[in-house]
Amino acid sequence: MTRRLTLLFAIAGGAAVGNLYWAQPLLDVIARDLRTGTASAGWLVTATQIGYAVGILLFVPLGDVVDRRRLVPLALLASAVALVAAALAPTFPVLLGALALVGLTTVAGQVLAPLAGDLATDADRGRVVGTVVSGILVGILVSRTVSGLVAGVAGWRAVYVLAAVFAVVLAVLLYRAIPTLEPRTRLRYPALIASVFAIVRRERAVRWSLVLGGTSFMAFTMFWTALTFLLSAPPFSYPVPVIGLFGLVGLAGAIAAQRAGRLHDRGWALPAVGIAWALVLVAFVIAGFGARSVVVIVVAILVLDVAIQGHNIMVQSRMFQVDPSARSRINTAFVTNNFIWGAVGSALASVLWAHAGWFGVSLAGAVLSGFALTVWAVGRRGGLVVAAAR
Repeated sequence: MTRRLTLLFAIAGGAAVGNLYWAQPLLDVIARDLRTGTASAGWLVTATQIGYAVGILLFVPLGDVVDRRRLVPLALLASAVALVAAALAPTFPVLLGALALVGLTTVAGQVLAPLAGDLATDADRGRVVGTVVSGILVGILVSRTVSGLVAGVAGWRAVYVLAAVFAVVLAVLLYRAIPTLEPRTRLRYPALIASVFAIVRRERAVRWSLVLGGTSFMAFTMFWTALTFLLSAPPFSYPVPVIGLFGLVGLAGAIAAQRAGRLHDRGWALPAVGIAWALVLVAFVIAGFGARSVVVIVVAILVLDVAIQGHNIMVQSRMFQVDPSARSRINTAFVTNNFIWGAVGSALASVLWAHAGWFGVSLAGAVLSGFALTVWAVGRRGGLVVAAAR
């Protein structure tokens, strides 16, 4: 796993997962263009995440039984078709369906993460997986900035056209770069999908990690979806390009969190997960005071992204060591779980914003943080650690 290939995997994973979030800073613009309410527009993010969760469950397990040199480019080409459909959508319901298809086909990044784990050495696996997962997380954040800037110049539809072109380019590059590997196991498709659930049932540590990962993603998507509503409304009333720039603050957090993989390699991941959740709680407390202060909001974004992204890198790296022959299926469980919870977070953001405003969102985030800290403490005391730490 060379540095050049690691970088390509990180860029491709970020670009793929970024497809899920192009709409997030554009909700107000899309709502006006397609004549629907802002709260209804929030369902665009939810539909994309639901489609993504289904796509992860149906397609990512194939990474353990087929040649990923073919699987990854095919997934990217399928997502390019869905992105073009979104760009051409004439009505809100059509766009909702197209973005669900974007989510369904945007699985390349989650095939690349376990592939990176397969190609890396034991001593470097945390660093390599951390870099690729950081690329995926950076893609989530940069997508908001790019989306806002492109939409400000050429309209929201141009965002999806450019994303489709980039997906095709990456499909070609990855087909040439990914080595051909023998399948890690041989199972028929129904048994392959069933084995995902079997791993979750068998491994208590996996179930513990799924609860923590899902809670973190629920808090993450709830915060960023509601942030668009906050920044679009008085007293800020920022235009779309400015709202997109807030993703750059999260980008700084993602870069800082990249070193979390090294904590895993040194055996410090378990206590660091607890520290990460304490920081998430601090971030939501800070955010609660930011309804009228952009400086406070920026600080909250930075703390939140460092904490959540570092947390996810450590948890995911530990899960990959449960069963080396099933990394794609373990990643399937992790990501499907995360995006189901993430879809709930996006929907919850719309409801909380409508009834309790920014304070309600911040309070909900603090409650989720307290819940996760409790789960972490109980799990640590009960010895729920991944195989490598046994």
